[in-house]
Amino acid sequence: MNRLDSDRRRFLGTLGGGLFGALAASWLDPRVALAAGAAPAVAAKATACIVLWMNGGPSHVDTFDPKPGTPSAGPFKAIRTRAKGVSICEHLPRVADQAHHLAILRGMSSREGNHDRARYLLHTGYAPNPTVIHPALGGWMSEELGPSGDLPTFISLGGPSATAGFLGAQHGPFIVQSAVEAPQNVARAPAVGPARFEKRRATLEKMEAHFAAEATDVKVDGRRAVYEKAIRMMRAPGLGAFDLSSEPKAVLDAYGDSDFGRRCLTARRLVESGVRLVEVTLDGWDTHQDNFGRTTKLMGALDPGMSALIADLEKRHLLEKTLVIWMGDFGRTPKINANDGRDHHPGAWTAVLAGGGVRGGVAHGQTDATGDTVAAGKIAVPDLFATVTKQLGLDPDKSFDTPSGRPIAISDGGRPLHEITG
Repeated sequence: MNRLDSDRRRFLGTLGGGLFGALAASWLDPRVALAAGAAPAVAAKATACIVLWMNGGPSHVDTFDPKPGTPSAGPFKAIRTRAKGVSICEHLPRVADQAHHLAILRGMSSREGNHDRARYLLHTGYAPNPTVIHPALGGWMSEELGPSGDLPTFISLGGPSATAGFLGAQHGPFIVQSAVEAPQNVARAPAVGPARFEKRRATLEKMEAHFAAEATDVKVDGRRAVYEKAIRMMRAPGLGAFDLSSEPKAVLDAYGDSDFGRRCLTARRLVESGVRLVEVTLDGWDTHQDNFGRTTKLMGALDPGMSALIADLEKRHLLEKTLVIWMGDFGRTPKINANDGRDHHPGAWTAVLAGGGVRGGVAHGQTDATGDTVAAGKIAVPDLFATVTKQLGLDPDKSFDTPSGRPIAISDGGRPLHEITG
C-alpha cells in the first residue's frame, strides 16, 4: 500500500462514521473489479425479490416434503394445505394457509455438500471456481436494473449474503444485523455539522481524484460509487423503512415475536421503499444433533414470518411484483443419525417460490418414498437461477466480461422452469 492510499483510508475514518466502512469493505479484496452494465432485455414479471435464507440447510422431509408413515418421517405429522393435494409439516400451519401462492420445488438437487460451497452455489448459481468470484443475485440486479429509490439496491438482514464478485463493490450487499434498529452510523459524527461535513467531503473528492489519476485502477470508480451511495443513504428519507415503531401491534404480532419475524416485516417495508433485493437470514438449520427439537423451534419463527410476509404483500398488491424465495444450503438426510439428527444431503431437497408471476398452488418435482433421491422433475441450481432471473427481467444467457476478459453469463446454462412460470 502506498502513502497516498494510506492517507486516504485514515481520512475516511473521520468523514462521517462507520457507514463508509460498512459499504466499502468488499473493495479491499483485490479480486473484485468493475464491469459495465446495460439495460435488461427481458420483460420483468417482478420488480423486487425477497430471499428467505435458511442458513445451515433445512430438512426437506421436516418442512415442505413430508414422508408420513416412513421411518424417515420422524415424529412430525403432515397437514393439508390450500394447494390441492399438497401437504407440508404440521409445524407450518400458517404457511399451509398461504400454499395457494406457493410453488414448492421438491426436485432440487446439487453436488455441493459443503456449507461454504453450497452457499456460494445457491447465491450465485455457480459452483465455486478459484479463478473468478461470481456475483450474487442481488449484484446482478444492482448492475442490470439499478436503484429505484434512495436506499441501497441490495440489502441483507441478519446475515452476510454474498458479494457482487467481479461486478464491483458498489453492487454488493448492504448488511444490517439488528432486527429492530436502523443501520448504524447513518448520522454525521457528533462534532461534524453540515458545513464541516461538506468541507471534508470536498477534500476527500480532491484526494480521490488525485488517487485515481495515479492509480489508474478499475476498482477506483467502484470505491467512489460506494462513497456516494453512503452519502445518499445518510440523507435518505427511505431510512424510515427500518423503523417499525409505527406498525400496528396486530401487524407485529402477525409476523411473530422473533428477530426473523421483525426482519421479514422490514423486508416488506424496504421493498415498498424501492429496494430491489432483500435477503433475510434464519440461522440454525445445521441440525446434526437434536434435529426435531431445533427444527420445531426454527419453524416457530419461520411459520408466522413467512406466512405474514406473503399475506401482507398480497394485501398491499405487491405480491405479483415481488418474488419471494425460500431456500437453504441443501437438504438433510432422510436417515436419522445416532444423535437424533440429520446430516447434509445435497442430492434431494426443496426450494419454494411465491409471487413474482410464479404459478402458485403447485408442487413441482418429486422425491422417492423416503426423500432420499429425486424421482421426477429434477431441478439443478442453474435452472432455479435462470427461472428467478428471468422473472426479474434479467436475461439468464447474457454474458459479462470479467477483468481478465472471460465471459460469464448471468446463469450457468440453466433452463427456466416454464412449468411454473407459464
